[in-house]
Amino acid sequence: MLPFARVSIIGLGLIGSSIARAVRAHMPTVRLIGHDADPQVRATAERLQLCDDLADTAAAAVTDADLVILCVPVGAVGAVAREIADELAAEVVVTDVGSSKAGVAQALREALPGRAIVPAHPVAGTENSGPEAGFATLFHGRWCILTPVEESTGATERVQIFWERLGAQVETMTPEHHDLVLAVTSHLPHLIAYTIVGTASDLEEVTRSEVIKYSAGGFRDFTRIAASDPTMWRDVFLANKDAVLEMLQRFSEDLTALQRAIRWGDGDALHDLFTRTRTIRRSIVEQGQDDPAPDFGRRHD
Repeated sequence: MLPFARVSIIGLGLIGSSIARAVRAHMPTVRLIGHDADPQVRATAERLQLCDDLADTAAAAVTDADLVILCVPVGAVGAVAREIADELAAEVVVTDVGSSKAGVAQALREALPGRAIVPAHPVAGTENSGPEAGFATLFHGRWCILTPVEESTGATERVQIFWERLGAQVETMTPEHHDLVLAVTSHLPHLIAYTIVGTASDLEEVTRSEVIKYSAGGFRDFTRIAASDPTMWRDVFLANKDAVLEMLQRFSEDLTALQRAIRWGDGDALHDLFTRTRTIRRSIVEQGQDDPAPDFGRRHD
């Protein structure tokens, strides 16, 4: 039995369009209604036939839906929730896909009092954005973390089934714990990538051109991360600033220790650190969260 029969997706970028494609592939009888604030995105979604219906407004898109998925930047969640509040069906479940959760949960509770709210975060994505960047298998084997509010126990089970049908593994935790974990595993790495690529950009023109021309694997992979959607990540850092700042302080302390080891020629300390980090990398591959192919699976033909 399907957990939901009529699903509304607000925001048709990478994640929203991937959800639409995945629903088509795994739950073809579900009726999909979509909306995006950008008319050009709506036109592209119509050309791609992502949804059964496309609405010109978010409020029109949620009428009669039994699941509403907000695929918008976390900073916009509250405003969109207020926009759709009066058009929601009585038994609707509202969820989202944002990378930070405590602020989202609070914004949804304030905008939609008494509603079944299950904030969610599918931990999947690429550096690309827009409706054409989505694909149906994006969530296969990836984690989706649910951070339900107290009054939504039954709704949580339905949202869990929904994501499992899309191929995801589901975990449940509090919004605050989620934000601390993701500050380490996602937000801080993005912040570091943006910083390193920004440093290269600030170099003298001739040096910067050589950095880009002769990019080795490390810098090249940082640029991939730093190509992620700027609006989304601006909102994530502002929404999860406490956890990010806490992890950034810890990282700064570890970086100082590494700096000291290099200055004093402490090869043992460097070797121990690099050995531990290689073990972590192998564990990520063993758990199916990345490709073990050499050079990250890049083609060399």
